[in-house]
Amino acid sequence: MKQVILNLVYNAVQYTNEKTDAITISLQKGRDSVMLMIADNGTGIAPEHLPRLFDRFYRADPSRPRKYGGSGLGLVITKSIIDSHNGTIDVKSEIGRGTVFLIRLPAPAYSSDE
Repeated sequence: MKQVILNLVYNAVQYTNEKTDAITISLQKGRDSVMLMIADNGTGIAPEHLPRLFDRFYRADPSRPRKYGGSGLGLVITKSIIDSHNGTIDVKSEIGRGTVFLIRLPAPAYSSDE
């Protein structure tokens, strides 16, 4: 899960202005799940890119050099890790308003004896 958080925070940092934008990370535990949210108020992602974000080597902004734009594998790796934990990842974004990644994972079952 460390890699999931690192990948999503890295993306948020890449697409937010360090002086005017903010990145929010929150964690909530429900009865049978845990929800992790990583949100920014950066540039946002165009709607036509959202369905392909988790495709291998897909880069929403191909004009950015690889030095700054990554390889297009970070979100694929992120989704793979979440899938391996029986979780889900959703993304919502709006141009000029930012992006929210929402991860839901099953919460471990604890007995009252623990």
